[in-house]
Amino acid sequence: MNNSLVFIDEAFLSKLSKYFGSGKYIKFDRIVFAKNIADKEKMICLRAFLYTAPPYQSEPPTKEEERRKKGYDKFIRNISKNETITIREGRCQRLKIDEEIIYKQKYVDVLLTIDLMRTPLKFPSIKRIILVSSDSDFIPAIEALEEFNIKVILYTYYEKNRNTNFSRSNQLIKAVYKYILLTEEDLKNAPLEKNEENI
Repeated sequence: MNNSLVFIDEAFLSKLSKYFGSGKYIKFDRIVFAKNIADKEKMICLRAFLYTAPPYQSEPPTKEEERRKKGYDKFIRNISKNETITIREGRCQRLKIDEEIIYKQKYVDVLLTIDLMRTPLKFPSIKRIILVSSDSDFIPAIEALEEFNIKVILYTYYEKNRNTNFSRSNQLIKAVYKYILLTEEDLKNAPLEKNEENI
């Protein structure tokens, strides 16, 4: 079997786990998940890359912010023990728009794009990449990788109604070599070990 790299947009995957879990996050092992989807493509996951950002912290942080940060730090600490995964962190920005507070990740997509484009240099034998995302911002990188004969397999999720949290990007679908819709079973088939279930 050929080797592959798996690039995971954690914000997308986390949102999907909450959706599949009917409002409650499904707890699953990201590394096992990456290996499983590579195996479905008859490939070996040589390395997984996870793109995320720590939760926003005020100065001083609220108790809820402290709780979220503690959970995040534990998640990162546990997953970082595995040498086959690289964690790339941006930051979380708080914005006030029309009296509404929203939170946005910064630099995460940029980091993922940079790593995609580094593939031909750092992993010259790789000819297939798996991208777990739904973000059309990655289209230029996907198209540029074609010049190096590297094809991107997209694992995503969408619904037919455009007004949902998971609308389809036709441009992204057209840009990739092929795409596969993720299912609830893809997450549940990567269970955490018992000593990690409280992450």
